[in-house]
Amino acid sequence: MELHTERLLLRSWRLDDAEALVRHVNHREVWRNTGALPFPYSRSDAEAFFKYLAEHPQEIHLAIVPEAEPVGSVGIYLRKGLEQFVGELGYWLGPSVWGKGYATEAARALSDHVFATTDLQRIEGRVFAWNPASRRVLEKAGFQLEGVKRRAAFKDGEHVDEWLFSRLRGE
Repeated sequence: MELHTERLLLRSWRLDDAEALVRHVNHREVWRNTGALPFPYSRSDAEAFFKYLAEHPQEIHLAIVPEAEPVGSVGIYLRKGLEQFVGELGYWLGPSVWGKGYATEAARALSDHVFATTDLQRIEGRVFAWNPASRRVLEKAGFQLEGVKRRAAFKDGEHVDEWLFSRLRGE
């Protein structure tokens, strides 16, 4: 799968991306602001990620490529049961490209694509309270703050609030 934005190629991850993946994700600051990534992040973690992708083809996980190599990832995790029409947006960028607007561009493009090609009605995004930059990403990508889930996560030895954002089909 490939999506093109003004400055980015969003494409499926490939096995030969492993070195770039490890180089850009293996930072404590990235780990601290994501929910599921291990730290330190190793080559075997990259291989496990590629295996997960192969086993879950219904999910969308795209490499964010501004030039020659991936510098981040954007994806939609699909819910089940009562929330079968809800997806959860996740994204990260390596610190070397923070502040360039790539996360906003990728989040907006993937959300637009998902609403245009699936029957999802809602996409959610969660942000830790200590990460206002990620909050701005979601706001600029058309997401609305729904509320604060107090002490909803335990990360880096702290109980932390999560901001819950959503974007609905047609917004």
